[in-house]
Amino acid sequence: MAELLTRRGAIPLPAFFPDATRGAIRAAPIEDVRAAGLFGVVMNAHHLSNRPGAAAIKALGGLHRFTGFDGPILTDSGGFQLYSLLRENPKRGEVRDGEVVFRREGDGKKAIYTPEKCVQAQARFGSDILMALDACTHPDDPPEAQRVSVERTVKWARRCRDEFDRIYENREGHPLLFGIVQGGGDRDLRSECGERLRAIGFDGYGFGGWPLGGDGSFRRDILRMAADAMDDRLPKYAMGLGRPEEIVELVGMGYSLFDCVIPTREARHHRLYRFREGMATPEGIRRGSVAFYEHVYILDDRHAREAGPIEEGCDCPICAGRSRAYLHHLLKLDDPQGLRYCTAHNLRFYGRLMELLRRD
Repeated sequence: MAELLTRRGAIPLPAFFPDATRGAIRAAPIEDVRAAGLFGVVMNAHHLSNRPGAAAIKALGGLHRFTGFDGPILTDSGGFQLYSLLRENPKRGEVRDGEVVFRREGDGKKAIYTPEKCVQAQARFGSDILMALDACTHPDDPPEAQRVSVERTVKWARRCRDEFDRIYENREGHPLLFGIVQGGGDRDLRSECGERLRAIGFDGYGFGGWPLGGDGSFRRDILRMAADAMDDRLPKYAMGLGRPEEIVELVGMGYSLFDCVIPTREARHHRLYRFREGMATPEGIRRGSVAFYEHVYILDDRHAREAGPIEEGCDCPICAGRSRAYLHHLLKLDDPQGLRYCTAHNLRFYGRLMELLRRD
């Protein structure tokens, strides 16, 4: 599909949404997202429910007024984060058949997450794309754990759908609701999960689970299984995936929506992306035998007297009118503008990458 229609406008696909997990793009104002040629952001319902809280955000006019961002906002349910935190420390809570019990960070108070509460919180936020609560697993978990995950995910998806329909019944301009396909590394389970979710009916589908194996390798097999299990007529969301080469490969599998912390995190570590010479074309980024991009570590001494931009042809704020030497200087001074320029550059790299993918 060529675009995703939301109540805040059409999003051309494929699209990358930077992570504004707690309501902010780290080291840069949120309006830099639009300036980079990107159309939306991802925020996290679990973190925002903890601070400042769904009631506070609703009282302040929802996430758009609270943050000043006027584009589409997708909120992750927080299921993956809860699973990750419980996997790291099981004493913090447990996943039950009907809910997730979790002791909150900071005060240690017990919080109960249900599919209904998950949808209610995202509705209070005023999200444009809501994610159903799912029960996450790791690809290396045993078959019985994968089966339990699918059963819970489908059951919770039904409850999310019912609550969503109850909240938005007879209301015009309602948001979208996405389901999440689980099943680990079992093709039959992935297929079954996708089929049962399609029977419930969603506006799009996300990849559920860990995209990496126990050795840290990129699990193409399970990503393809999940994509094959999703409705080809609707957006396929590769949740949490976003290295440039991964995006190009995943578009080939049928995925059209991506999010990741990588470009902004790398910017804060002074690693800037740029296309290799002659590779900023639809053909160049798909030439699998040759890396189409590289990193510039801007704090290297060799950049201190470099008058040119990070990348010729880039129109980000630093490349369009300032030198690598100036950015190097700002970072050496610990001037906050330096990290903003780094972030703006990496976001614009991703914006240009999406434009190239859409041209093909």
